Amino acid sequence: MAGGNAIRGTRVGAGPMGESERGESAPRQRVSYWCANGHESKPSFALEAEKPESWDCPRCGLPAGLDEQAPPKAPRNEPYKTHLAYVKERRSDADGEAILAEALAKLRAKREG
Repeated sequence: MAGGNAIRGTRVGAGPMGESERGESAPRQRVSYWCANGHESKPSFALEAEKPESWDCPRCGLPAGLDEQAPPKAPRNEPYKTHLAYVKERRSDADGEAILAEALAKLRAKREG
């Protein structure tokens, strides 16, 4: 077993190891966002970048805002709708009966002809 203080998985010449090879990073600022559960997240942005009004909380996934006293409300989750529920929203029972009668007439015509 080899000992020593070498960093495992690297070798000389493997790639950039510091700012001198990558270039200088842009000046940054940390911005606080708060969610409805009171979690604070602090992403960092470049100084000249426009800060978004909302940010997804990394702990609970709720939207977070810049105002700690008035964080954005949690979005209301709509229940899952089946295909039949969407069809019933678009068509009345009378429309359904008419479509069914038309389809049955076509089937009967194919069988007879």
